[in-house]
Amino acid sequence: MFIAEVTGTVVATRKHESLTGTKLLLIRPLDGGRRGQTLVAVDAVGAGKGEVVLVTTGSGARLGLGVPHAPVDMTIVGIVDKVEGDVKGFPR
Repeated sequence: MFIAEVTGTVVATRKHESLTGTKLLLIRPLDGGRRGQTLVAVDAVGAGKGEVVLVTTGSGARLGLGVPHAPVDMTIVGIVDKVEGDVKGFPR
């Protein structure tokens, strides 16, 4: 898992049937090896632009979405209210 900021949305008029009704968001990781990259994640919690979120990857992403066979590699599973400790890049 990693912490990221939502920077925008992705509109896809056609996508895999298991993703029908899902929202795709652009995220920018705030920590770790992916820091600064722009990535796409499926939103499972109703996050919006500017929010700091918790993202899970791999098989956990499919489980976090609740669709175990979906072609998903990143899912937003939480909206972060507060971080205690030092996370580089985390807006304070």
